[in-house]
Amino acid sequence: MSYKAFGAQTSQSKLTPLTIPRRSLNHDDVQIQILFCGVCHSDLHTARNEWHATQYPCVPGHEIVGRITAVGKGVSDLKPGDFAAVGCMVDSCGTCASCSEGEEQYCESGFTGTYNGPIYGGENTFGGYSESIVVKRSFVLQVHHPESDLPRVAPLLCAGITLYSPLRHFGAGPGKKVGIVGLGGLGHMGVKLARAMGAEVTLFTTSKGKVDDGLRLGAHQVCLSNDPEAMARLTGQLDLIVDTVAVPHDLEAYLTLLGKNGQLVLVGAPENPHPAVQPFTLIFKRRSIAGSLIGGIAETQEMLDFCARHQVLSDIELIPMSAINEAYERMLRSDVRYRFVIDMATL
Repeated sequence: MSYKAFGAQTSQSKLTPLTIPRRSLNHDDVQIQILFCGVCHSDLHTARNEWHATQYPCVPGHEIVGRITAVGKGVSDLKPGDFAAVGCMVDSCGTCASCSEGEEQYCESGFTGTYNGPIYGGENTFGGYSESIVVKRSFVLQVHHPESDLPRVAPLLCAGITLYSPLRHFGAGPGKKVGIVGLGGLGHMGVKLARAMGAEVTLFTTSKGKVDDGLRLGAHQVCLSNDPEAMARLTGQLDLIVDTVAVPHDLEAYLTLLGKNGQLVLVGAPENPHPAVQPFTLIFKRRSIAGSLIGGIAETQEMLDFCARHQVLSDIELIPMSAINEAYERMLRSDVRYRFVIDMATL
């Protein structure tokens, strides 16, 4: 069947209305009417082919929340009318070591993205800037938030899990001192999640205008990272730092803030490399630098349930579909606090 969508026909074109196909239900499929879709910076990168692998037409959107309209005969635990969500993946090989461990994001054959197809190449897929989507039950997530929260739930499917996974994996919690670098779509979720996990949270930002927001969102303290004296006062004090900034910057400045066995985890992905790190900065305190992608399906469901229990939601600006091109330009100017979400009723 064919459905209305919004997407890009070329790397140079604006997003415009188009029509896309969706497959008929297989026995293990779920069909979802999309109610809200978050806008991720990855959407912009892909629509504009900035990662040099985009298939056109490109329909972005991997922060999807909606209502189930139909299920395949093999699906018994979900029913029409239930709220459901879809994140960054819609398939994986299901048999490799990572998939068997519930970490489909690290599938050795490459997971299939909600849009732009398998990451190592294959048939195109179309994302959430559309009125409906059909997804395997094993990649559909349940939403237990009240209906009024659904717009603010949408960004949890990428921004939320991108921060939850490293915070959980590297042990954020009571008694831990955690730093979050950057207060954007990712960083603001990091502050909220680390605080909800019970950690002592320090936000690092270069913007004086975000100090009050950082405290409002849950940071115990905010450090202006362009203030050398403020940074020096935190030398050796932190256990874990999650760095969300997607432009090259000095990692040494943050590594020195870690105590023994401290970890700096990168989730921001700049186009160009960060400046080099001096080995002695790592060696003398057994510090390490790590990276983290999103989370597997089980962990993403765990994150959604955690957020429902702790009332963790994204701070959003709800927009009509017609405003998406302007929203992309505003994202480039960091002119959003802190995530755009599309009301798909306006498609």
